[in-house]
Amino acid sequence: MKQPQQTLLDLFNKLSEQDAQTLLRFAEFLATREGTAVSIALSETVEVSSVSVTIPQPEKIERPEQERVVDALKRLTATYPMLEKKHLLNKASELVAQHVMFGKPAKQVIDETEVIFAAAYEKFVAEFKKD
Repeated sequence: MKQPQQTLLDLFNKLSEQDAQTLLRFAEFLATREGTAVSIALSETVEVSSVSVTIPQPEKIERPEQERVVDALKRLTATYPMLEKKHLLNKASELVAQHVMFGKPAKQVIDETEVIFAAAYEKFVAEFKKD
């Protein structure tokens, strides 16, 4: 085995299950850019210029009845592992601040945060289909 492959395998073995799945999805994405058709369980395949691109579907994680805002953020980042977290969490932090500093109800903040994540996913899918 070549050194880069061994290094990648060593790093992969150190990852959490969620991070390992994210790395696999990213590797599959990179492989699709090179024209290699790769499929992921629970995914949608879209034909783009004779290259098969796989769009990962959100993980199915049920929302608990009594959920804290921080737990909702963790659930949503696990639900949408394919999305860029930096931008989403920046938007969500404004809602968290409204909850913590101004007493906005947790349920309302969580509902609005779910809308932000769902909209980001729809944009993510639209970008794949547009190319």
